[in-house]
Amino acid sequence: MRQLLVTTTILALAASAGTAQQAPAEGGFVAGEPLGVTTDGETTAMSDNVKVFGSFIFAESCSYDEGRDLIIVVNRGAGQAQIPNDGFVSLINHDGSVHTAKWIGASRDGLVLNDPLGSDIGGGMLYVADRDGGTSEDEPTVAVIRMFDLESGAPAGEMRVEGSPWLNDIEVAEDGTVYASQSGDSGPDADPTSWRLYRITPEGEATIIVEGAPLARPNGVAFDGDGNVVVVNIESDDVLTYSPEGELLNTEKAAQPGSDGLVIMPDGTKYVSSVRRGGVSRIPPDGEAELIAVGIPSAASMCYDAGANQLAIPMNPNNALALVPLEASGGN
Repeated sequence: MRQLLVTTTILALAASAGTAQQAPAEGGFVAGEPLGVTTDGETTAMSDNVKVFGSFIFAESCSYDEGRDLIIVVNRGAGQAQIPNDGFVSLINHDGSVHTAKWIGASRDGLVLNDPLGSDIGGGMLYVADRDGGTSEDEPTVAVIRMFDLESGAPAGEMRVEGSPWLNDIEVAEDGTVYASQSGDSGPDADPTSWRLYRITPEGEATIIVEGAPLARPNGVAFDGDGNVVVVNIESDDVLTYSPEGELLNTEKAAQPGSDGLVIMPDGTKYVSSVRRGGVSRIPPDGEAELIAVGIPSAASMCYDAGANQLAIPMNPNNALALVPLEASGGN
C-alpha cells in the first residue's frame, strides 16, 4: 500500500477586529473581504509573508472555485438550537491558509444559511444543502437547497424539498438538475425508506429516484464521466453507480466502510473518504480499492482542488481541513 503525506490545517483564532469587511449596505447583502486591518476607514491588506490557518466551524463540505483558484469551504457555525442562522462560507488558499474568513456570512442582511452540509458549483452558482427549522428539539426541519451567485456571494434563490427533513450531499448537472442524498435514520431501528436519492429539477420539483437498500445511509454524491450518479454509504463500503433515472448499474467497494466524501476524476478514478474510519480510498477503473491516506478524524465531504492537484477534506467537529496531495498516487 502506497500512502501519501496528509497535511492538516488546524484551527487558529483570528480576532474579528483584524478582519477587513465592507461597510454594510442599507438593507443589502454584503460579501466579506480578504483578511486585513481597517483603521480610520483605510484598509491595509495582510502581507504575503503572513499565513492564517483556520476559519472553520464545523465544516462539512467544500468545492473548488476555478475562477478564483480557491477552495470554497461551507461551515455550519453554531447549531440551530444554539444560534439560528449561523452558517457561513470561507475562501481558502491551496496551502490551507485563509483568503477570506467569511465570504458569505460577513453580514446577515438578506442571508439565511442555517445548517449547511453538502455543496457544489454549477452554472455560475454555489449550491448548498441547507435546512430550515430545528431551533428546538420539538421544531421539525425541512430540507432547502440554497443558491448563491458565485461572483458576488449574494443569495440567488432556494428550493424547498418538502418531505425531506434534511439532505446530505448534492451534485449539480449542467442543466441545473440537482441530485441529493438523504442519509436518513441510523441505528438498529432505522427505517430503510428514509435512505433516499433525490432528483430535483431547476424548477424545484423533487422526485425520489432510489429508496432503501442497497442505499444504507447514503452520503457522498458525484457524477461519473458518463453522466451517471455515484453514491457512497455510511453504513457500508458500497460505491453505487445509478443511471439518472435510478437504475443500479454497478457496485464497487471502498477500502473502508463509513463513507462520506466522493471525488471522481476524469479518468474514472474514484476517491472515497471514510468519516468513521478516517481513511481515503482510491478506486481505479476496473481495479480494487487501496488506502492512500489514513488517520483523518471525521473525514467528511471532500473536494478536488484542481489548482494544487490535491484532495481537500473538511473535518467536521475538528474545525480543520485536511489536504492530501495526489502526485504520488499515480492515478490522477
